[in-house]
Amino acid sequence: MKKLISVLILAAVLLFMVAPAVFAADAAAAAAPSTAKMTYYALAALGCAVGIGLAALGTGIGQGHAVRGACEGVARNPGVQGKIMTVLIVGLAMIESLAIYALVVVLMLFFVNPFKI
Repeated sequence: MKKLISVLILAAVLLFMVAPAVFAADAAAAAAPSTAKMTYYALAALGCAVGIGLAALGTGIGQGHAVRGACEGVARNPGVQGKIMTVLIVGLAMIESLAIYALVVVLMLFFVNPFKI
C-alpha cells in the first residue's frame, strides 16, 4: 500500500511539473480557438497516457496471475504440462488482445481532430 501511495504521489508531482510547459502559450498566439485546441490536445494526451498505462497495468497483473497458476499446476501434476501450457498460451493471447484493443482506442482518441470542419 505504501508503494502504491508513493507511486501516485510521484505521478502527481511529475504532472504538476509538466503542466506549466504543456499549458504555456505564446502571448501573441493566445487567441481563444488556439487555446481551446491546445487545451484539448493536452488533455487528450494526458487521457491517452493514463488509459494505456492502466491497460498495461491490468494486463500485466492478469498475465502474472495466469503464469503463476500455470506454474503451480505443473508443479502439482507434471503429467498435464502440455494441456496446461496450451490453455496458458491461449489465455495469455486473450489477455494481450485486451492491451492491443486499448492501444487501438487510445491511438484513435489521440489522432482524432475534432476541430476539423
